[in-house]
Amino acid sequence: MYSTDLSQSSEPDERLDITGEICPMTYVRTRLCLDRMRSGQILEVRLSGTDAARNVPRTATEQGHAVLSLETADNGITILRLRRA
Repeated sequence: MYSTDLSQSSEPDERLDITGEICPMTYVRTRLCLDRMRSGQILEVRLSGTDAARNVPRTATEQGHAVLSLETADNGITILRLRRA
């Protein structure tokens, strides 16, 4: 569903750790951060839980942002990279 673009390996412009948050606050915090960024900038989000890993990327794409990558580590932490619309 989401593609990983390995050419987008540059450092993110912003990082957000919301591993302690639960839905729906996971996307609220993500959106507040994206709203402060300029178009084209990259946000790296660290989140936990299957609901957040499913809902944050889906809602971000519905808002017009691009999912650059979505990877879940063995420890259950998901790292999501978004490009702001």
